[in-house]
Amino acid sequence: MNPCEMVVAIIAIVTLGKVISARYGVNAWGKRSRRDRNFVALPQDVVSLEDGARMKSEIDRLAQRVQVLERLATDPSKRLSDQIDALGKDR
Repeated sequence: MNPCEMVVAIIAIVTLGKVISARYGVNAWGKRSRRDRNFVALPQDVVSLEDGARMKSEIDRLAQRVQVLERLATDPSKRLSDQIDALGKDR
């Protein structure tokens, strides 16, 4: 085997090894990579029902505000100024 063939063979073996390890998520020491392990939620990642309800109400409130802003952005200028004045009076 001449040196050129040997270099090509080494490159082919290394490439094949990299492809197999990427495909099956196994590193050089035979351990599975971190991203391939089963994900388990830690206690600090769990949201209580109370927090979930609070977040949902906050999202609903923000969605309503976005709707108002969208309406303000697409309305004619007279209605826009009237609604801006009305918003200022609500506070």
